[in-house]
Parts: sequence; C-alpha cells; structure tokens
Amino acid sequence: MTISGRTRLIAHLGYPTESFKAPMIYNPYFEKHDIDAVVVPMGCKPEDYAAFLRLVFRLSNIHGALVTMPHKVTTIPLLDEVMTTAKVAGSCNAIRLGPGGTLVGDMFDGEGFVRGILRKGRVLAGARVLVVGSGGVGSAIVASLAKAGVAEIALFDAYAETMNSLAERLRTYYPALKVGVGSEDPAGFDVVVNATPLGMNVMSPRAE
Repeated sequence: MTISGRTRLIAHLGYPTESFKAPMIYNPYFEKHDIDAVVVPMGCKPEDYAAFLRLVFRLSNIHGALVTMPHKVTTIPLLDEVMTTAKVAGSCNAIRLGPGGTLVGDMFDGEGFVRGILRKGRVLAGARVLVVGSGGVGSAIVASLAKAGVAEIALFDAYAETMNSLAERLRTYYPALKVGVGSEDPAGFDVVVNATPLGMNVMSPRAE
C-alpha cells in the first residue's frame, strides 16, 4: 500500500490500541480494490477524547472515523447528527463528515449479524425476535433488527434499567414495532439471539 498526500485518512479511535482489528480488515481490502484510503489506529484516553475528536476532523485529508471502546457511548453527545440506528443502540462506531464539516454518527456493529442471518436464508421482515442481553452488543443487534423490519422484539436482561432503556429507545424511534420486556422464554419466536457474555470465555458455564 502506497500512502501519498492524496490518501484519505480514516481514524480508528479507542484506547488501548493493541486489540484493534479494523486496520487488518480494511487496509488489505482498500489495497485489493485500489481505494486510496488508510485506517490508522489512534489511541486516545477518555479524558482527552472530546477535544481530540473535533481536532482530528479538522485535518484536511480526514475522511471519517471508526470508534471503538471506550468511546462508543460517549461519542453520541459530541455529534452534530445521529442516525437512527445509533440512537437506538445508544452508541456510535462510525463517524463521517457531513455538510459544512458536521459530524454524522452511525452504528453498524449489528449489521454483520443481520446480514449473516439473511445469508442463511432466514426472513427477518415481519419476524418475531427475542434478544437476550441489552448491553453494547445486544443494543447494536436490536437496532439493526428494527431497521431490517422485524415485527416484534422481546428483550431480556438481568439489569432491568439497561433493558427498559433500550425498550424505550425502540418505542421512540420505531413506534409501529411491538416491544416486550422481561421474559427469556423462547417459545413462539422466529429468531432467538444470545447477546450475553455467556460462552465468550472457555470457563463460562454451559447451559444443559
């Protein structure tokens, strides 16, 4: 990959940077398809983030930014425009420059999950879905499911405040969507999603 003065810069904002995967995914893709852009990891601590975000977008060759932990939630109030998916998720993982230098934020963490389901031949439009887990992953998945046109989403989380807050955001931005909370019974649902940490660790207990 050749970087020149014409190369468009995509900042990858988070802290620490050692676990960043996006540069290893996007940069080979850009090179393969002859796209003159590069994703650059930029470690920014939480206390510096609000000021740095505005500064980095004053660069003349900035094209956008990817946002990762711990900044996904705190990015929302720093934006000039927030897309519906990010509003429902309550977090943002991508920023682009809008008209007049405005910052426009979106969330696509759940898009890959939804596309995976669709590629398996499942129909989401009009489906009834149960999502267990209303944290960062669950919220992003729920936001993309709502965007995909499901008819009903039921939420369950051990933390009622987190679950109810997500439900209220769904009702606000998708008033026609049927939203339920408080039950993890999978009976009657077309799709059941485990968005909890269970299974992420090899020592996690397994459900029998």
